Amino acid sequence: MSHESSVSTSENNVSINPPEKKGTSNATRTLIILTGVALLVNYVETMVIPGIPKIQSYFATTATIAAWITSAYLIVGSAISPLFGKLGDVFGKKRMFLLSLVFYIAGVGIAGFSPSIYLLIAARALQGIGFAIIPLGLAIITDVFPRERVATAQGIISGTFAIGAALGLIVGSYVVQDLSWQYAFHTALILSIVLFIISYKILQKDTPKGISKSVDYAGAGILMGGITLLLLYATEGPNLGWLSTEELAFLIPGAALFIGFFFFENKKSNPLIQLGLLKIRNVLVANLVGVVSGITMFSLFFALIYYTQLPTGFGLNLTIIESGLTLAPSTLGMLVGGPLVGRLTQRSGPKPVLLIGAALSFTGFSLFLFNRATSLDVALDMVVALAGVVALIVPIVNMLAISLPRESIAVGLGMNTMLRNLGGAIGPVVATVIMATYTKQVIIQGHAQYFPTATAFDYIFAIGIGLTILVVAISLATKNYTFKKEIEPVQTGT
Repeated sequence: MSHESSVSTSENNVSINPPEKKGTSNATRTLIILTGVALLVNYVETMVIPGIPKIQSYFATTATIAAWITSAYLIVGSAISPLFGKLGDVFGKKRMFLLSLVFYIAGVGIAGFSPSIYLLIAARALQGIGFAIIPLGLAIITDVFPRERVATAQGIISGTFAIGAALGLIVGSYVVQDLSWQYAFHTALILSIVLFIISYKILQKDTPKGISKSVDYAGAGILMGGITLLLLYATEGPNLGWLSTEELAFLIPGAALFIGFFFFENKKSNPLIQLGLLKIRNVLVANLVGVVSGITMFSLFFALIYYTQLPTGFGLNLTIIESGLTLAPSTLGMLVGGPLVGRLTQRSGPKPVLLIGAALSFTGFSLFLFNRATSLDVALDMVVALAGVVALIVPIVNMLAISLPRESIAVGLGMNTMLRNLGGAIGPVVATVIMATYTKQVIIQGHAQYFPTATAFDYIFAIGIGLTILVVAISLATKNYTFKKEIEPVQTGT
C-alpha cells in the first residue's frame, strides 16, 4: 500500500485501519451533489440513444453521420479523462470538477439549438470534455469520506447511474417522441446550471500539497491522439470495412501513438500516468477487469437493443418505448445493488465481490442463451447480468481509491474510466461484426432485408460467458483487504 494509513498485510489479505472521522454532514451533502450530477450525465447519454433516428430524420442525414452523435462524446470523454484527472491532482479536484461541468453545460446548451448535424456533433464532442466529471467525482469521494465508508459511497454513485439510464430509456423516449429531441437537451441545460451553482457553493475546496505543478501536456496530446484514432477505427469499422484504406489510416498511426505513449512516459520525470503504478497488483487487476467488463456490458446492451426491436422471428418486435421499459427494471436493480455491493466490499473486501460479480454475469449471459422468448424473460435475465456488472464496477473503483498514492487517485480513476470506455467502444463492434456475419434474407414489400439470426445472438452471449471466465481468472490475483477498527501491527508492502 502507498497510503498513509495503518495497515496490516499478509499473503492474501490486507486490513486497513480507518483514519480520523471526517465531517459527516459535509460528506453527505457532497455525496448528494455528486450523485445528482452522475444522474444527470447518465440520463442525457441514455436519452440520446432512442432519439438518434429522429435526429437523423430531422437533419436528413445518413445513419453513419448520425452515429457520431454518440461516438463524438465517447471518444472525447475517453481521451480527456486521464488529463483532467491529473489536473485535478495538481490544481484541485473541485476546480477541475467545476471546469468540466462548465464544458458540459456549454455542450448541452449548444446541442439543443444546433441548426446542423455537424454543429450538433461538435457540441457532443464539447460535452465529452465534461465526462471528466465522473472520475473527478469519484476521486472527491475519497477526500471527504473516511476510508471505511468510501466503498459504500462509491456504490451509491454507481447505483445512481442506473436511475439515469432508466430515466433516459423511459422518460427520454417519451420526451423525444412527444415533444422533440431538442427538449431533452434543453431540460439537461437547466438542470446542469442548477447543479453547477449548488456544487460551487457546497463542495469544499481542496489544495493539493507537495505535488509538482508540472503537467505532461505532450504526453496527454500523444495519448489523446492515439485513443481518438483507435476509437475512430473501432466505431467506423462496420461502415468502412476493417482493412479499407480509410480504416488503416486510423489504425496504423493510432496504434503507433498509443504504443509510443508508453515509451515516451517512461522517459518523463513527471509523467501524465505513472506506469510504475501498474506494478501495484490491485491497480493492474482493476484496470484489466475494467477493460473486459466494459466489453461485456456494452456488447450486451447493443445486442439487446437490436434483439428487442427486430421483427418477430428474429427478435421481440418491440417499439422503442417498449424496449426501454423492458430494460429499465435491470437498471433500477442496479440502484439497489450499488449501495449493497459497496457495503459488501467494505466488509469482505473486493476479491469476493469481484468473484460474485463474475458469477452473476456468467449466469446472466447463460440465461440469454435459452431464456429470451419474451420481454419478461429478457427483463429477468438482464437483472441478473447487470447485478453482476455493478458488482464488478464498485470494487474496482474502490481498489484504485485504496491502492493508489493519494496524489494519484484522480488520474488513476481517469485512466480506469478511459480503459472502461475503450472496452465500451469494442463491445458494440464485436456485436455488430457477429450480427453482420450471421444473417438471413427476408423479402419485405418487394425489398430484400437482412436480419441477424438466433445464431448471431448465441455467439454474442457465448463470448460474454468466455469474458466473464476471464474476469474470474484476473480477479483471483486480487490482494484482498478489509477495514478494521482496532489498530494492528504495521507492515509495509504493495
